[in-house]
Amino acid sequence: MISKAQIKNIRLLHQKKYRDKLGLFIAEGPKVVRELMSSGFRMKEIYCLVEFNPVPFEFQEVTQEELQRISTLTTANQVLAIVEVPRINLDADSMKKELILALDDIRDPGNMGTIIRIADWFGIHHILCSESSVEIFNPKVIQSTMGSIARVNVYRVDLDKVLKSFDPVYAAVLDGKSIYKEKLSDRGVILIGNESQGISEKLMKYVSTRIAIPNRGGLHSQAQAESLNAAVATAIICSEFRRR
Repeated sequence: MISKAQIKNIRLLHQKKYRDKLGLFIAEGPKVVRELMSSGFRMKEIYCLVEFNPVPFEFQEVTQEELQRISTLTTANQVLAIVEVPRINLDADSMKKELILALDDIRDPGNMGTIIRIADWFGIHHILCSESSVEIFNPKVIQSTMGSIARVNVYRVDLDKVLKSFDPVYAAVLDGKSIYKEKLSDRGVILIGNESQGISEKLMKYVSTRIAIPNRGGLHSQAQAESLNAAVATAIICSEFRRR
């Protein structure tokens, strides 16, 4: 049986300030938790139903009602783990040899989690994330990654300081040149902007190529949707880079 004190302490981690203070985050559901387990993340505590067997990890068996009381989900899903936030160092020199993503002020947790999942799908191992973007260890972000957070390193950085070290830098913008016609490299940075405001003007000075996804009515047609969702655009762009 889970105690009231345990419930209180776990529920504190629903809030960002306590996640930051304690260096812990919540992961839920069999897929996400098992992915983190197999990737070497340190499991501090595991609370699960009898049907979830987290061998060889220690765990505390709980009822569905108890799991629901500590869950961040509308319907709790078998297991909740308290996980230590990993400490990863930014090695810009080694990253220059790879294709990476940079996210400027992505605010929606679902978008952030989906972009991390997209990066994993296309073999992109590093994401530079602006300090104004949504917190990476927000439970909604973790859930949206579907376990991909275990394989993608996300660095919260001052992009205005870090981007100057990289070349080329591709900016996804509405007035860019068609991605299907531009020469694309197998290394460098793909810069994705805020869902509504796009890329900050201060970061454009680091951009070497402005790219866009043309719509059916033409690159600058007003007859189609105004823009694509940030995660959808990221998927299309990453696909084209990897296709080359």
